[in-house]
Amino acid sequence: MAQQHLDPTDPTAEPVTGDALADYLRARATEFLRALRLHREGGAEGSVDAARALRRSARRISGSLHTFRPLLDPDWSEEIRPELAWLSGTLGLEHAYEARLERLLLALHRLSGAVVFPEPAAVAAGRRAAGATPGPRKATGPGGGPAGATATTERGSLTVGAAKAGALLERQLTLARTRAHSTALQALGSARFHAVADKVAVLASEVPLTPAAPATGLHPLAAAAEERLTDAVAALPLITAGHPYNAEALVHGLSPDPSPHPQDSPWHQVRLLLRLHRYAREVLLGAHATADVRLLTAGQALNRHRDASEAAAAAAQAARTPRITPATAYALGVLHADQRHEVEAARFAFQQAWQKQTVDAP
Repeated sequence: MAQQHLDPTDPTAEPVTGDALADYLRARATEFLRALRLHREGGAEGSVDAARALRRSARRISGSLHTFRPLLDPDWSEEIRPELAWLSGTLGLEHAYEARLERLLLALHRLSGAVVFPEPAAVAAGRRAAGATPGPRKATGPGGGPAGATATTERGSLTVGAAKAGALLERQLTLARTRAHSTALQALGSARFHAVADKVAVLASEVPLTPAAPATGLHPLAAAAEERLTDAVAALPLITAGHPYNAEALVHGLSPDPSPHPQDSPWHQVRLLLRLHRYAREVLLGAHATADVRLLTAGQALNRHRDASEAAAAAAQAARTPRITPATAYALGVLHADQRHEVEAARFAFQQAWQKQTVDAP
């Protein structure tokens, strides 16, 4: 017999009640505890996997508590949800800085065509562990030879400053990554974390639902989460995002104001709402849950948007470093503009994915 298609927002579908939410939360809590055990027993590689698994389960528990909060004990829910958000954010910083540095160095490589870059700290550490000698990464031309042989005159100024720009970013982001690593280790050994772990351990066996929750359907709450997402997407400037070049995206880039780019916040909010919608689908579909390719594609575009936005901000911040050479500042300015173009490309990709989802929706 063909498998029945389940739509988590279809009011005519078979009722899914608070019992399904309890099952989902217990499963995520069990994943959390398994990851915690892996962190305590594993080595360096195990710690990386454990941190990723802890973040994954913490996000899903926190997101589900937000979407289905009317069905949960309010005092308990409001107490643990911010703590899970704190934990997830703290554990994600180190990886974010590492990925940002890698992204920026690769962009410099691509833009300059002929430059020697410092090796990211994480890569250098891996090479040392393998017994190899860390060293700079040399750009190569199309034929595999030195890229300097094919570098054009127009790129001369960029090439001069790109190596110093890369070294500056390496210093700044490696320092930030090291601090984030220390903060994560301190967090995992803190009384605050142990209190969170104790609450999750209780959740693995006992979910504090309200008395009416076991008989209450989840579809209206899931539909509300999807509606919030749809409204937020409708408020986005998708027409602007449909153009290959959005000059407004560059206006505030290197201004003295260090605040986030004014165009980015609504897109970051949509990314969070899309994640909550995906988690709500997981709760309702349970064992029938499968990856929705369109939602995944839209989510990947928003992840790229966030990464490029934060990379552009890092380039702009580096460009404000006192007493850097004009060539270095120029390279960082070009790098910033490049990442803002990546932001626009990600917005266009999201627009295409979302419009396809809207057209294909039953």
